[in-house]
Amino acid sequence: MKAKELIPYIPDIDTFKRYGRVKRVVGLMIESQGPECSIGDVCWIRVISQKKTRKIQAEVVGFKEESVMLMPYASINEIAPGSLVEATGQTLEVRMGHQLIGSVVDSLGQPMDGGVLPKGLSAIPTEQSPPNPLSRPPIEEPLEVGVRPIDSLLTVGKGQRIGIFAGSGVGKSTLLGMIARNTKADVNVIALIGERGREVREFIERDLGPEGLKKTIVVAATSDQPALMRIKGAFTATAIAEYFRDKGMNVMFMMDSVTRVAMAQREVGLAVGEPPATRGYTPSVFAILPKLLERTGTNEFGSITAFYTVLVDGDDMNEPIADTVRGILDGHLVLDRNLANKGQFPAINILKSVSRLMNHLASEEHQKAAERIRDLLSTYLNSEDLINIGAYKRGASREIDEAIDFYPKIISFLKQKTNEAISMDEAIQSLIQLADEGDWA
Repeated sequence: MKAKELIPYIPDIDTFKRYGRVKRVVGLMIESQGPECSIGDVCWIRVISQKKTRKIQAEVVGFKEESVMLMPYASINEIAPGSLVEATGQTLEVRMGHQLIGSVVDSLGQPMDGGVLPKGLSAIPTEQSPPNPLSRPPIEEPLEVGVRPIDSLLTVGKGQRIGIFAGSGVGKSTLLGMIARNTKADVNVIALIGERGREVREFIERDLGPEGLKKTIVVAATSDQPALMRIKGAFTATAIAEYFRDKGMNVMFMMDSVTRVAMAQREVGLAVGEPPATRGYTPSVFAILPKLLERTGTNEFGSITAFYTVLVDGDDMNEPIADTVRGILDGHLVLDRNLANKGQFPAINILKSVSRLMNHLASEEHQKAAERIRDLLSTYLNSEDLINIGAYKRGASREIDEAIDFYPKIISFLKQKTNEAISMDEAIQSLIQLADEGDWA
C-alpha cells in the first residue's frame, strides 16, 4: 500500500488504550468501573497467579448505572477486586480456513487437542447479520442425506433448515452421525453445545467416525464451561458455516442442541437482571433464537443446510423453546420414544414430521408414493388398538385390510442400520415400488 493511500486511514486509528478495574464479582457476573466499551466488546482481565500475570478473556454483556457488566470465557477463580480490565474495542473473532477441516475446535476457534492453528487462516467475526431476504435464492434442489426415511418421505433441499425434536436417549446423536457420514454436502460443520465431556469423543469416534471427520469441523462447548462459552460455541460454528458458504460451497450444518444454547442465554439474562418471562426463560432467549437460526440457509454464493436438535422436556412438543424453534425453521423431524422402544431406528415419527419444501423438490410420482405410504401408516395406527385386541374382523374395511398387509413392509422400509449407506435414488425408487406393489424387500 502506498503512503498516499494510508493518509485517509490515519485519523481513524485509535492510539489510546482504555482500562478499568474490577469492583465486584457476583456469581458469574463481573462488575468493573470502566473501561469505555460497547455491548459485545471483548475485554482482557489481568490477574496475578503464582506471581505471574495472565489475562482472562471476558465479554461486555450489559451496564448497570456506571458499572460495566462482564462475563468471562474461562474460570473466574483468580479475579480479585482491583484487577485491571483492558478494553480491546473489538468483538470476538475466530480464525478459519480450509486447513481446519477434519479438526475439533472450541468456542474460540482454538484446537481442542492442544495443537496450534495452521498458518494462512482468515479472521471472521462470530456475530453477523442474516442474509438479506431478497438475496436468498429459492430452494429448488434436493440434498441427499443418506437416510432412507428422510430422503424418501421428508425430502430436504439445499439450504433448508430442519429441527430434530426428541427427548433424551432417543437417537439424536446417532442420526446426526449418519447424516454427516452419508450426505453429499461439500463440508460438515457440527456444533456440540452443552454436551457431557464424555460424549464429545464418543460422538467423534463412534457416531461420526474417521470417514465423517475427514470433511467435518467440530465445535465443542461442554456443559462444564461458562454459559457464555456455550453461547459463543453456537455463534462460532454458525460463522464457520457462513465462511464456507461464502466460498460457494454447499455446507451441512448440525447443532446439538438449540435447547442448551437457550438455557445458557437464560443464565446470562438472569445474571444481568432480566425478568424471567415464559417458564423461566428471559426475553433475550426469544430474541437470540431467530438471529441465530436465520443466519443459515441460502445466499447468493452457496447454501447451508441446517439440522438443529431440540430437547423436548418430558417429550412435550409445545414447551416454549420447541414451539419457538418450530415456528422459525422450514420443517421438523420428531423422534418418538415409543418407536425407539420397539427397536425402530432411526425412530422418526413420519406422521408427526414434515418437510415444508418437499412439495417443491419432489416429482409428482414421488409425492404420490409418499402420500400413499402416509395414508397406509395412518390408517393402521388409527386402528391399531382394535387390531391388537382382536376386535377388528378382516373384511370389515378394505382400507384397514390393506394397511394391515402393508404395515410390516412399511416398518422394514423405515428402518436403517447406522452403518448402512443408501443413495437418494435408491430410497425414492424403493418408496415408489412399495407404494405401487408392496414388494419392497
